[in-house]
Amino acid sequence: MKVGESKPATGSVPRARIAKTASPAPLARPQLADTASVLGIPEAELTPKVRAAITTLMAEVDHLRGELDQTRRRFEELERDANVDPLVPVLNRRAFVREMSRLISFSGRYNMAASLVYFDLNAFKTLNDGYGHAAGDAALLHVGNLLLGNVRESDIVGRLGGDEFGIILANASEEVAQKKAESLAELLEGTPLSFEGHTLSLSAAFGAYEFRAGESAQLAMANADLAMFKRKRSMKAGG
Repeated sequence: MKVGESKPATGSVPRARIAKTASPAPLARPQLADTASVLGIPEAELTPKVRAAITTLMAEVDHLRGELDQTRRRFEELERDANVDPLVPVLNRRAFVREMSRLISFSGRYNMAASLVYFDLNAFKTLNDGYGHAAGDAALLHVGNLLLGNVRESDIVGRLGGDEFGIILANASEEVAQKKAESLAELLEGTPLSFEGHTLSLSAAFGAYEFRAGESAQLAMANADLAMFKRKRSMKAGG
């Protein structure tokens, strides 16, 4: 997912998109003779009753395997759901903060630059009030997909709550993160949302912050939020 058009660094943090875990291929059902051999039953003792008992046993084993596979798939689905925002296909705040903590530790250990970009949509309440909450939901989905489609696979996108989004940029200084945030903001402004015959313009304020070794994810988010606030205030003063 593409900071500065550079390739992701080796050893970078987990990908932003939530990949589906492939379930293991089902095991081939053993033949009756193989099962009898495993059970230590001589061929001469494979009477019709014994064969019927083994066949019943194999069917029960197959049934248990099927239930185990279903349970495993359901667990994987629940695990993904616990990490993904209910509206936008990005990490939720809890999972995003967890990944941020990991990257702060990783970047500090290996002396690698990494940064956070904090996005706050402008006039989101006005959009909700004017066009309804369905339009607001469509706008959030639009923004989330736009961010996902324009960052590297090694970067992580999350919804922090309401109309706020975050992007964790691996192997990126604050200067690089600032430039990436500017390009994403320009892309957002140049990509209006079509909703029920309306063309809705969107924009966002942003702040970029480079992680410091040993700091908490909460402090990093607060600093990125502060950078966004200072930038918004300076733009208003300049305008």
